Amino acid sequence: MTAVPRQDPGGEPTRPARQPRAAAALVALGIFVSRVFGLLRQMLQAQFLGTSIAADAFTAAFKIPNILQNLFGEGALSASFIPVYSRLLAEGNEEEAGRVAGAIASLLVLAVSVVVLIGVVATPALIPLIAQGFGPEQKRMTIQLTRILFPGAGIFVISAWCLGILNSHRRYLLSYSAPVLWNVAMIGALLWFGKSQQPVDLASTLAWASVAGALLQFLVQVPTTLRLARHLRFSLDTTSEHVRTVSRNFGPAFVSRGVVQISGYIDIWLASFLPAGMVATLGYAQTVYVLPVSLFGMAVSAAELPEMSRAVGDHDQVATYLRGRLGAGLRNIAFFVIPSAAAFLAFGDVIAALLFQRGRFSAADSHYAWGILAGSAVGLLATTMGRLYSSTYYALHDTRTPLRFATIRVVLTTGLGYLFALPLPRLLGIDPHWGAAGLTASAGIAGWIEFVLLRSRMNQRIGVTGLPAKFVGSLWAAAAVGAAAGWEMRGLTTHQAPIIARVLVLVTFGVIYLLTTIALGVPEAASALARLRRR
Repeated sequence: MTAVPRQDPGGEPTRPARQPRAAAALVALGIFVSRVFGLLRQMLQAQFLGTSIAADAFTAAFKIPNILQNLFGEGALSASFIPVYSRLLAEGNEEEAGRVAGAIASLLVLAVSVVVLIGVVATPALIPLIAQGFGPEQKRMTIQLTRILFPGAGIFVISAWCLGILNSHRRYLLSYSAPVLWNVAMIGALLWFGKSQQPVDLASTLAWASVAGALLQFLVQVPTTLRLARHLRFSLDTTSEHVRTVSRNFGPAFVSRGVVQISGYIDIWLASFLPAGMVATLGYAQTVYVLPVSLFGMAVSAAELPEMSRAVGDHDQVATYLRGRLGAGLRNIAFFVIPSAAAFLAFGDVIAALLFQRGRFSAADSHYAWGILAGSAVGLLATTMGRLYSSTYYALHDTRTPLRFATIRVVLTTGLGYLFALPLPRLLGIDPHWGAAGLTASAGIAGWIEFVLLRSRMNQRIGVTGLPAKFVGSLWAAAAVGAAAGWEMRGLTTHQAPIIARVLVLVTFGVIYLLTTIALGVPEAASALARLRRR
């Protein structure tokens, strides 16, 4: 007998347990829609800001308040709150679940308000930590933009509390599609003011639009959240054991997310010493390479966390249940992430040119973005699968193990990132612009080490997990066949219009990969094709 999640009692807040692929598909759909609008925003941003010093300043400025969203928000809050809240729902204790949700919301608002206030005041002291290599004018612009963006980041945190409620009640689509409104606000600002304002003024307008969009993203989730959490009680009461459990788990998760965020800040800090425009180029490329992480890693992990948290039974039953969900999730992740990594390696310039090469974003910028994407391919699979392993630890109420391994990852990323980005290009005698590719490649190496540690410790707890070597080999072989076909198409379309040629190259790669995996008997390929036919 294996552990199964208990069903919630009847009523509006509950829905039957979804199959892993169905739940992950809803999360992926919401993220996909949001990311499509995010790519459109970045395309317009590249067109009107390009790789100017204003673009560098905006990219760096957004990183600073973004730590607030990632520390308090989706990462730490989901890891600590969702397992406790979901378990209470599974046990039918909705009244206690409402008290816990209200207390956590109240504590979160209080903490975030204080941090936002301090952040706005202390911004000048933070800039050297993130953009030491900027000149005086860029630093001034970064300070101004950061102060505008900080309140919006605070709103994002409260929005993440709504996400925790919605995900626990299996309302994935709303929570992950809500960021569309944030992107729409910024897209509207770029379309309305992009041609009439200079880059410096446009960056400020874009920052204010970000704050307005954050508010819209929060407000659209509020009605459903309040309807689902029927027994919600806002208070600062911390006497509940469940509230204390969330608080205890929040600390390590908070630090763990902080450690991971340090890696992103180090990338920006090191990129600020590279030639002008590379901070912005890194930001544009990051929009692309986090897409498979979000669509597949985050989608599967977010859908699995509440389901894993509902498991009941003895140790062996829970272990069997977790191994089953973890194995299925890893296969789904690998099926989509491996071709993504192959596409970044083979066609990074095609992707960058298709998305960004217009206006102030040049062909040379597309080639530098290719290097960054190719570097990200090194650890793309490890980073994405690592998210699912971390969610499994969180479901077991263990937020400390991911913290330890994340710390190791960041230490490695820092040391390797410096070597790969700055001294190595000089030693090799290559253009220093390519140091940005060294940043993502070094992060990939560190990501693999973290993944191996996460998997090894999890195997000790619940038994052997991971992917069969034959399965992974089949996916890489199919990706190689797809890449070869894509290169052949690239040669055949040299006289076509650039946009048509780029689309044909990428479509050829994707179609051949899918057909090859079907021919190799990969079950996930047949499932993907069946879903496409239904739609």
